[in-house]
Amino acid sequence: MRIAIFSDTHDNIPNLRAAVTYCNAYAVTVIIHCGDLISPFMLPVLAEFTGIVHLIYGNNAGDQHLISQRCGTTYPSLTHHGIFGAMEAGGIRFAFTHYPEMARGLASQGRFQVVCCGHNHRYGVEHLGDCLLINPGELLGAEAAAPCFAILETATMEVEQVELPRAIR
Repeated sequence: MRIAIFSDTHDNIPNLRAAVTYCNAYAVTVIIHCGDLISPFMLPVLAEFTGIVHLIYGNNAGDQHLISQRCGTTYPSLTHHGIFGAMEAGGIRFAFTHYPEMARGLASQGRFQVVCCGHNHRYGVEHLGDCLLINPGELLGAEAAAPCFAILETATMEVEQVELPRAIR
């Protein structure tokens, strides 16, 4: 199973659409969004994904009422978890939070095999004991690095960084 991890989209519709299109084309079945999607107008773009989406708030939560109200109703494939998410997919226990410090704490507990986070806009993958900690970087594209996200192959636990062209802004 291929699972994409997104974070820090910050209302960049073209980059989100490019990432969703990529995931639809390359057999991704689940997307985890680690926060800072921000506005409800991003939900229809995220709902273009043909699989299941799990998302949480970040520190830029936008209209929390509309986002939480529309996930699962207007957009049945989107599940909103609030500020912390946990789920199982492909036989793997996942947790996701926006903040790297919280992610490190979750990873050290031994309850999850994969913990995902965002917030600092820096791509990174590391092992903390038996847990894989993944920060997919940012989809916004405002920092020095190109907009990017991560894909985890659950059968091998290999993580691939996917960079989008910088021209998408």
